[in-house]
Amino acid sequence: INSKADCVAAFESYEETKQRITPALETFRAVELFVSEVIAVGIMSQKFILVGLILLCATTATFTRHHIAMRPVMSRLDHYVASTAQLAANGLLLASAVAFRDLAHSDGSKITADVAFIHELWVYGFGVLTIMSAINIFRPAADLTPGGNIGRAGLAIPLYATMTIIAAAFFFFGLGEGNKPNPAALGIHLDKLLDLSDMFLNVGLYVWIGMMLKQTRFASLVLSLFKPWKLPPELLVVLVVILAAIPTAYTGGSGIFVIAAGAVIYHELRAAGTRRQLALAATAMSGSMGVVLRPCLLVVVIAFMNREVTTDQLFGWGVYVFMLSAVMFGFFALTLNRQSKFELASPGQAFPEMLQAFRPLIPYIILSVAVVLFYRYAVNVRLDEFSAARILPVMMLVILIYEHVTKKEAVSEDGKTKIPHKGIETNIRTATNQTTAEIGALLLLIGCTICLGGTIERSGIVETFPAEFSSVWAAMGLLVCVLIVMGMIMEPFGAVILVSQTIAPIAYSAGIDPIHFWMLTLVAFELGYLSPPVALNHLLARQVV
Repeated sequence: INSKADCVAAFESYEETKQRITPALETFRAVELFVSEVIAVGIMSQKFILVGLILLCATTATFTRHHIAMRPVMSRLDHYVASTAQLAANGLLLASAVAFRDLAHSDGSKITADVAFIHELWVYGFGVLTIMSAINIFRPAADLTPGGNIGRAGLAIPLYATMTIIAAAFFFFGLGEGNKPNPAALGIHLDKLLDLSDMFLNVGLYVWIGMMLKQTRFASLVLSLFKPWKLPPELLVVLVVILAAIPTAYTGGSGIFVIAAGAVIYHELRAAGTRRQLALAATAMSGSMGVVLRPCLLVVVIAFMNREVTTDQLFGWGVYVFMLSAVMFGFFALTLNRQSKFELASPGQAFPEMLQAFRPLIPYIILSVAVVLFYRYAVNVRLDEFSAARILPVMMLVILIYEHVTKKEAVSEDGKTKIPHKGIETNIRTATNQTTAEIGALLLLIGCTICLGGTIERSGIVETFPAEFSSVWAAMGLLVCVLIVMGMIMEPFGAVILVSQTIAPIAYSAGIDPIHFWMLTLVAFELGYLSPPVALNHLLARQVV
């Protein structure tokens, strides 16, 4: 009897549900299923997309000579030295990828078709990259000066090539633990990128966001707010560096914002009377303070790799670190380095002009808020560190469409002239082309930083640290010095992976609070990015200026 009643109830429920299926509901169901299938395919394909993105964009960066180096190629000798070093580095990466593939197939274990395909992608991708490097040797740019200096030519070698050659020499000649050659090591360490494939795909999206931001008038409009006040250069530098922290956090990292807005910031500061060295320093620092603010991708990577901390904890304390850094920077900039008098314009004169300069910004603010509210209430997605990489490109596209419709004139990169609006297709194409080269240079540098980190890990240097420290302060002092040195020579994302595996356990065992350690790590990295011998942010600032 109970079974019959259950059957009748189930049949009635089915008929009732069937009657509710309207054409509108069927359409909604089809769209929802299609979107979910696309998302599922995207999630399953992240590793393939990342490998393809790295290799395709690296090939583009090689063809356009866009890799990051200590100095640009200016003479024919610079060209031949840099191109030969790239050929050697790419050849070593190819040899390591082949060795890694052979190792994966030789141990008797069965590997999945997906893993086998990724191995082939690495091999053929580095093969194409090596061929492109060989072709580049015989196609020097027409504007290069004859001759050159061998010492300066060495500085023109891309950083990724230098890191690759050092790491390859270490692993190929067996200089690490056990003194056994391991030609597959470079491929093994590069494959670690795929463990964080979604994070590094976000790096590509953030670079695209930054390049689209570069195509808008937003940065120049914000800086125009301060012109009526006739601020002294030092005070203007402080305000610019502090305000730049927000877009830095929303473009994923310090280097991306320097690439996107560095040229505008530099020329606006120079137009305000700022000394060249101070303007260059401010341009490099403009992408520094925001790395501790929500939703910076670097902090998300730290929280993902270290279960001892969460993004909420790091971003919560990051606000205090940001305020402390801003106060200290402002104090030193306005006291020890000041060379101008504080003669501000009168509020009665400056405030109306500032309001006038603010009016063009109102549509940008309204459109940005509208996109955020649309995602919040139509898609039920909040703007946070996990969704920013997907929402911000839409926001930038909406702003570009607005500028296309209104035909707003853009400001040239030298900040001196206005240029006609180029159209949305041209702007998006330009941003995407620039993104391709920047992604190739950046992601390949991240991968080679991980390889260089592997040499540090295998060299036994970390084991020389004391097992116990007399005090927490002594431990923190030593580790901060080490972290600053790492920041001087390594790219941040690769450095975070190395620190998580080697330095962080030492800090935890010494009694250092994980949040305290990672906050100091971020600050130490930023100091390193602004310090020789590499000074990555200064290199990027010079590249765009």
